[in-house]
Amino acid sequence: MVGSILPLRLLIPNAKRLTLTAAVMAVIASPVLAATGAPADARGQVYVTAPPMNRTVETRLLPQMAVLLDKLMVEKREMTLDGVKVFDADDKFLPGKVAIGVAYLLIDTPRDDPKFKLYLEGYRQIAEMTVDDTNNTWGVYYYCQALHMLQEAGLLEQAVSPQTLAKLKVKLDWRRFVGADDLALIDLPNNYYGVAFSVARLRYQLGWEDASASEALLGRTLDHYRKYSGEYGFADETDGEGRFDRYSVLLIGEISHRLIEAGMPATPEVKAWLRKSVDLMLPRLNERGEGFEYGRSIGTYGETAFLEVLTAAAKLDVLTPEEKVMAYAFSSRVTARYVDFWFDPKMGSVNLWEHGRRTDDYRGKHRILGENLSLARQHIYTNAIWNELGFKEQAPDAGYAAWLDTLPKRTLTWFARGEHDRLVVTLRDGKRVIALPIINGGKSQHENSPYYPIPFSPGLLAGVADGEFPQLLPRITLADGARLTPLAYASHVEVVEKGAKTIVTYDQSQLDKLGTDVPIADDRFSVRTTYVLEPGKISRTDVFTPKGSRAVSAVDLAFGSFSSAPASKGGATTFGKGDVRGFKVRGLTCKSRPLKNEKAYRTPTGAFASLTECSSGAATVSAPLTVSWSLSYR
Repeated sequence: MVGSILPLRLLIPNAKRLTLTAAVMAVIASPVLAATGAPADARGQVYVTAPPMNRTVETRLLPQMAVLLDKLMVEKREMTLDGVKVFDADDKFLPGKVAIGVAYLLIDTPRDDPKFKLYLEGYRQIAEMTVDDTNNTWGVYYYCQALHMLQEAGLLEQAVSPQTLAKLKVKLDWRRFVGADDLALIDLPNNYYGVAFSVARLRYQLGWEDASASEALLGRTLDHYRKYSGEYGFADETDGEGRFDRYSVLLIGEISHRLIEAGMPATPEVKAWLRKSVDLMLPRLNERGEGFEYGRSIGTYGETAFLEVLTAAAKLDVLTPEEKVMAYAFSSRVTARYVDFWFDPKMGSVNLWEHGRRTDDYRGKHRILGENLSLARQHIYTNAIWNELGFKEQAPDAGYAAWLDTLPKRTLTWFARGEHDRLVVTLRDGKRVIALPIINGGKSQHENSPYYPIPFSPGLLAGVADGEFPQLLPRITLADGARLTPLAYASHVEVVEKGAKTIVTYDQSQLDKLGTDVPIADDRFSVRTTYVLEPGKISRTDVFTPKGSRAVSAVDLAFGSFSSAPASKGGATTFGKGDVRGFKVRGLTCKSRPLKNEKAYRTPTGAFASLTECSSGAATVSAPLTVSWSLSYR
């Protein structure tokens, strides 16, 4: 079924569903199914080798997913998962995610299996139970996809009653979040155009409307992408305000997959945009299966973003033959990491929220069932594409690690240039990937540390989801209480290579006044920032220039670190354990303390182990003020 999500019975030919709990226990007990790697640490393991992606999906991920769905079939609206009563938790996408998850289960079950009739009746009951529940945007897409899968399998009329289907035909409509007359999104970010197109196309495939709406929405999707990606080809997450993050890179991958599902061709322009996302991702590939290091909705979703973009690129022949082989090797590691690192057997769930982990409120634990289902689906459908491309049960290339060493050591990716510049500098220092994103801008995220113009590196440097604290960033508090930070107004960015050193400089004629949902420009201080990045060391210097004479209550910055046993003296901090050797600050005095899983200092992969806080006293500033820090690492 090229051009659609493949049902599980086609992913696993000649295989019967296992007794699911036994299957999970067998997987846990079987060393044959495990990857070969270095000992795991808090980041998860290094996969020197990894199992074929299809084997991980078939023998580990699918049984985990099926156990959840069997539980759902039994408990229905009373279902709880790690203490969350899932249908009382205000997950606005859940009915659609449940519909597609159970559709996989139903289609995968052999017709002569005694459970088939139970699952068929269970689907009808769950559809009737949830038909009046809130189900928005992505949930609408998932539900339409589920119905289309059932239709292709010849099960739609048996699985959904005529009365329920009539209700769904009305509810599952793109017009609920897009204006029917002007095709404008209703209070949603730009990536939802692709969702609207997909819903319209699926409604056409279901026979609910003609093709005109999907064609118009595809045109609007591409027009909007073209308008807000500009000459550099990455989608601004805002309407031109300058926020570029995971979604900016993933969106063209999502669009490409929706075209693949619809059986529609990708234009040369779409392929060119997709290639730009590939070029940003390739220098980030690694042996652990780690993904995006900055912005929101990262963690395991930062990894499946790579999975979706690289798989679409492979399917659409955007990759070279060698890149395709290596993209599969990385994809196999992403899926292995999902079941080894992100899935928690004690919770019976993917873990984005517990044991030191923290994600955006948008993906709060109230969405626990939906997150399990949507993440599993991303691995399932990308695996189906790799199978189709000839990689089923193929071991990842043994030369992957050596190939990683051939990737460029320094990459500069522009997102926008003009009044304000947006870009990311990516460095490879041995096995370590370091990014310096200058992307902050627009409503709702400018204050949050994952968007700061600071270096990020998996296992070394991170932000806190939805967390505001001056992580590696000077913050000026004025006598009137205003807090000013160098966040959103970068201009005149220059990136210079000097041997092994990368020097990044930029100006901000205004600072960002904190305290509101949108950036507020404040010109009482300007700043020139200089970064020097070299093997084993990163330094930053800020020279703040006041406009006239300014009364300053304090200047402060902080460093939350995965390294532990900190000891501070003056502006210098050393660490007894971990990858960071030392942290030195000039212009401020520092103190440090260990952290014990404090909520304010948790990251997507785990909690910081220590916090260094640096500050100055009150002063009247009438001349340039310099604050600098340097960080050395192993």
